[in-house]
Amino acid sequence: MNDTPTEARSVTIERDFPHPPNKIWRALTQPHLIEEWLMKNDFEPVPDHRFQLRGDWGNVDCTIRTIEQDRTLSYSWDSGDLESVVTWTLTPTDGGTRLRMEQTGFKPDQPRYYQGARMGWPRHFDAIEQVLARMD
Repeated sequence: MNDTPTEARSVTIERDFPHPPNKIWRALTQPHLIEEWLMKNDFEPVPDHRFQLRGDWGNVDCTIRTIEQDRTLSYSWDSGDLESVVTWTLTPTDGGTRLRMEQTGFKPDQPRYYQGARMGWPRHFDAIEQVLARMD
C-alpha cells in the first residue's frame, strides 16, 4: 500500500481572538504590523497588488487575489519551488473574531514545505496575538 499523497495538500489554522475583525484586519494588512508577526514586506491592501515578503532565508513573491475589508484576504505565495495560495478569513464571534488561515498548493513531493508550514503558521498566530495585544 502506498501512503504517498497524490493530491496537493493544505495547512489550515483557526483561532478565536478577543478582538473585533477590524483590529485583526489591520494586523493582516498594515506593512509595519505584518513585519512584526511575519516578515518585512511592501504590502498594500489593493486588488492585484504585487508584493514581496522578505526573510533572512529569501523572498516570497505574492499577488493579492481577493481582498474584502475585515472579511477575506487571499494572496499567491511563490517562493520559487513552492507555489501556493494563502487565504485569511475573519468571522465575527460573540467574543471577538475567529481567524482562519489556509495555505493550499503543497505538492506531494514537497513534504519539507508542508511540514514547515504546519510548524510555522501556529508560531505566526502566536506572534499576531502579541501584536494585537500591543495595538490600540
